[in-house]
Amino acid sequence: MERVFVRVPATTANLGSGFDAVGMALGVYNDFELELTKDESWTAEIAGEGSDDLPGDETNLVLRSARFLFDRAGIAVKGLKAKISNRIPLARGLGSSATAIVAGLVGANALLNRVFCNDEILAMASLLEGHPDNVAPACLGGIVVSFENDGRLWTQRICPPAELHVALVVPRFHLSTAAARAALPRQVALEDAVFNVGRAAFLACALGKGSFDGLSFAMEDRLHQPYRQNLVPGMEEVFAAAKRAGALGVALSGAGPTVMALSLQNDSRLGEAMAGAFAAHGVPSDVIWTKPSSHGALSQFEEKG
Repeated sequence: MERVFVRVPATTANLGSGFDAVGMALGVYNDFELELTKDESWTAEIAGEGSDDLPGDETNLVLRSARFLFDRAGIAVKGLKAKISNRIPLARGLGSSATAIVAGLVGANALLNRVFCNDEILAMASLLEGHPDNVAPACLGGIVVSFENDGRLWTQRICPPAELHVALVVPRFHLSTAAARAALPRQVALEDAVFNVGRAAFLACALGKGSFDGLSFAMEDRLHQPYRQNLVPGMEEVFAAAKRAGALGVALSGAGPTVMALSLQNDSRLGEAMAGAFAAHGVPSDVIWTKPSSHGALSQFEEKG
């Protein structure tokens, strides 16, 4: 095989209380085509989001991830060309970097006729990303609870309830994960840890059962969102607006600045209320309505030849 197509979903991590442990795949996708070349060039052609900013040489994250897998396999590859179609906003808390990592690994593995199993691909993705909360749902689809223990990644996948809708309100500014991480304290109070543990456990159980009662409280958080609030102007008011408009629950998507809300219907009033709260703080934003994606990249790629 000399060419492969990979589609990877966006992800929203944390879902509020499940900090660094829970993530959900979304029905917004980046598309990638990886092709082996006979020359020694490693290049990327980028369309859509980030086309003016992302590198087109061997430093591109898709190519770096593919090279990582080739090296792990002990196979020398002369050249690789990636065609990237980005629909997921960059640096907005929607897992755009996770899609690049997963696409590079999945695509490279397919080009080598799948020398690595799915678990090995996921472990490599977590290593490259530094944490599994985005790459796990990007690989597996659905809602994924994950953690690492002694170098091994453990996951439990939850099939998302079919009636669940997701409103993404995406501010028109970038927020780097590094900056969002730097805002977090090194220690938290015991009562705050207990607050989150109970809610995260309830959240996973409720979503697994398709029960929506109490989600508003289960998605509350004391470990990361309060400390990132100053990085996202109007965040508290956006949360309040979402709840008044009938959201099942609301949370910062990943490191932000996107705010995501769960709903049982695609109700334009919910998105408008959240965008209006951002606008009151001078923050323009865009509303994306989507649903959880049951499919991840590991079950979604197809060959082209």
